[in-house]
Amino acid sequence: MSSGLKIQRVFSTPGVNPFDAVEWDKRKAVIADEQGKVIFEQDNVQMPKSWSMLATNVVASKYFYGALGTDRRENSLRQLVHRVARTIADWGFADGYFQTKEDAEIFYSELAHLCLHQYGSFNSPVWFNCGLYQQYGIGKGNNAGNFYFDRKKKSIQRAETQYEYPQCSACFIQSVQDTMEGIMSLAHSEAMLFKFGSGTGSDLSTLRSTRERLSGGGRPSGPLSFLKVYDSIASVVKSGGKTRRAAKMNTLKCWHPDIKEFIEAKSKEEKKAWALIEGGYSGDFNGEAYASVSFQNENLSVRITDDFMKAVAEDREWRTHFVTDPNKPGPSYKAKDLMKWIAEGAWVCGDPGLQFEDTIQKWHTCKNSGPINSSNPCSEYMFVDDSACNLASLNLMKFLGEEGTFNVEKFRAAAEIYITAQEILVDRASYPTEQIARNSHLFRPLGLGYANLGSLLMALGLPYDSDGARGMAGAITAIMHMTAYGQ
Repeated sequence: MSSGLKIQRVFSTPGVNPFDAVEWDKRKAVIADEQGKVIFEQDNVQMPKSWSMLATNVVASKYFYGALGTDRRENSLRQLVHRVARTIADWGFADGYFQTKEDAEIFYSELAHLCLHQYGSFNSPVWFNCGLYQQYGIGKGNNAGNFYFDRKKKSIQRAETQYEYPQCSACFIQSVQDTMEGIMSLAHSEAMLFKFGSGTGSDLSTLRSTRERLSGGGRPSGPLSFLKVYDSIASVVKSGGKTRRAAKMNTLKCWHPDIKEFIEAKSKEEKKAWALIEGGYSGDFNGEAYASVSFQNENLSVRITDDFMKAVAEDREWRTHFVTDPNKPGPSYKAKDLMKWIAEGAWVCGDPGLQFEDTIQKWHTCKNSGPINSSNPCSEYMFVDDSACNLASLNLMKFLGEEGTFNVEKFRAAAEIYITAQEILVDRASYPTEQIARNSHLFRPLGLGYANLGSLLMALGLPYDSDGARGMAGAITAIMHMTAYGQ
């Protein structure tokens, strides 16, 4: 007998196709802009009757593949869920994750049921890219794809097509080297990540400041100049080829000589946008005002140390130092002034945020593999440079019974299915660089989380800020965490 997993049927029914157990109807998916102008419309979209129109609009506009008005366009949640669940189940069987073919089929039915009934969801790149090659033949004959780990050759290979090994992780952290080749290499890999619907973060502290010298005697452009380049690329390469903007995080450490300029960068651009709005330019999300200024496609965060926080508390001077020579001092500022500028920037435009350098390193689980220098755009993923994380979320409200109890066994079963699917995806997915593909294979970062905690606590009558609510959240997290590791 195979050493693979024995899959227990918990949600689906033996002998019943999970799609046949759903009541379907057809709808028109429509999305309009702030002025009421229709920017997306698809008629005869087949969705479960239980799904809201908001969910229908999101799925149809963001995740259905194919050009509108063509026979290649997906028009049913049935197609989307089958494309993803069938592909993952087939990969899992081929790679030895299941004891038998029957276990793979049960896994397919369970995963399809969970997705159809909104028990959970994968991150967007899975819906964008997974199964396009396997189910529809998309990508055959196209240019070479990204990098993946070949399980047979046990080495990193370049995919021959773009979707045979699809990009399936949402969150990336990438390094940047202080050379023109390194700076432009990051620009290229970021563009490829945005193309297939992912977000990325990088720490720019490796780039020498405007106060330093180049080897030829000239002055460096500094990290903010190259950040404008990255911002421009992100603004034109839409996430997953859709209308959603690309997502970026850029950090700078508090000792960097250009830290003041970094802190003030986004608030200065915000004030330019205000002036344009006052001059009559459109100030909405996709309007001319914000499209005309820089740094609108990334989050900025300052990496601050314990010593910096002590300097703020003690009203001390804060000294920066050169990137190329830590013994050579850069500009000095009152630590309180830097903190005030950070707070003012956050008040004006929400940036910069803070990342606590020393605390992050203390909690680092793989210290011997290198420090944690940055995060993904939303900061829930912090890990070593040149790595990626595949995300999925479980909908807590689906596990609340009518009698007001949380169904632990069903929650465990759902966690087992999703974490297994994510594990299968790691080596079947591709990545923009060889190093990210290698680190993904070796570390296998997976992020299984949950959504609707607030709704669950309200339904249970637990105040959000209470010991009972914290106890419930802790228990659910512990169950999910150990179930995922146990699988």
